[in-house]
Amino acid sequence: MSMVAALYVETNGVYYGLPDVDPWDEQRDARLYDGPWPVVAHPPCASWSLMGNCRPETRARGDGGTFAAALKAVLRYGGVIEQPAHSRAWAMFELPYPSRNGWSRSMLDPGWTTEVDQRRYGHEVRKPTWLYYVGEQPPPVMLWGDGERGEISSRGGRKGYGPHKSTHNHHHRRSRTPEAFRDVLIALARGGTTE
Repeated sequence: MSMVAALYVETNGVYYGLPDVDPWDEQRDARLYDGPWPVVAHPPCASWSLMGNCRPETRARGDGGTFAAALKAVLRYGGVIEQPAHSRAWAMFELPYPSRNGWSRSMLDPGWTTEVDQRRYGHEVRKPTWLYYVGEQPPPVMLWGDGERGEISSRGGRKGYGPHKSTHNHHHRRSRTPEAFRDVLIALARGGTTE
């Protein structure tokens, strides 16, 4: 197995304790990553997400160059970037627009993009996600389409059971990467070695 660097990940989260995965949390500052392994990058999304439009202070603060650094690492070493669907980073960095039923690419860009729903990989709520992949091999087939809609809505409340209560715990659970999706991203990065 080849080594993979997991950038912008939660301290002691799902990328910790794995053989051949080098996790970079906030303390390590993944903007400083300088190779040599391919990456799985989860740059902070608050300033790029659609919700960022509702929070002018978050959008104005920016992301501190995290997405640009993640993109630089993926272009140099191969791997994959993960962001919520409709991330404004795609337009800002002129990345190919994702397809919902396959991988798409542009003649002007070395990467491939797609949209997947993390619920197809075990997330408890529907979580449309955009991926940007760069590697020597074409990317693999993913589980495309919307995940099954269960009792838990995308807002964290039970459908038809009273008002939604926003909690830190819900946000934390919603932002967490399911292990099955983590494994797919790691495998994708391993196939993405460019050097």
